[in-house]
Amino acid sequence: MNASSGPFWPTGTVYGCLLNFRREWRHMGDRMAQPPHKAPPQAPVLYVKTANTWSASGAGITLPAGANAALVGASVALVMGPRQWRQDSDRAVPTVAAHVLVNDLELPGGTYFRPAVKTKCVDGFLGLGAHAVTPADAGDPAQFVVEVRINGDLRQTIRFDDLVRDAATLVRDVDAFMSLREGDLLLLGCDADRPTAHAGDHIEIALAGQPAFGVLSNTLAPAPSEEAA
Repeated sequence: MNASSGPFWPTGTVYGCLLNFRREWRHMGDRMAQPPHKAPPQAPVLYVKTANTWSASGAGITLPAGANAALVGASVALVMGPRQWRQDSDRAVPTVAAHVLVNDLELPGGTYFRPAVKTKCVDGFLGLGAHAVTPADAGDPAQFVVEVRINGDLRQTIRFDDLVRDAATLVRDVDAFMSLREGDLLLLGCDADRPTAHAGDHIEIALAGQPAFGVLSNTLAPAPSEEAA
């Protein structure tokens, strides 16, 4: 049973999370200890995918002027449900109502610690899966395996048992310093070695063995020419 019967669309704020895969930490290596930070982050590193970035599955996504490619950021987002009181807590805690596939696109050249708005928040740069799937039907997020295909070729396989913070831990650690509210989306993160898609490429993201999620698909369109502008 899907949590939504029609195309999925967020009703709250969409938060991305950096450095939540162990391979990302290995990829960064000693750079985490260099100035200005001088140490790996102790809390989740978040950014916001603003509403202008949202694109429905099947929609074309136009590259901005001067760009001919984007990094593909396949992930799974947690759709937050109503906050609930628990006996072991002195405040209401967030719940997860559903999971949805996302494509967190980014222009090349961004940084891990301080993601630039101009590379992350380009118009249309967050593809959203068509179906939000309830936790009961989705199963354990640690077992998720996401596959990324560009023009039909398998370009990346992402295993979510490699998360630094699993889904429950990430929600808890984020909610410790800011309240997650019903309708918000929290991305579990994007793995290292993100594939690059160019103008004209067709991107497909799917969760292996989970047909209820469907296939998140988008095609990158070239930037408008100066003559057309």
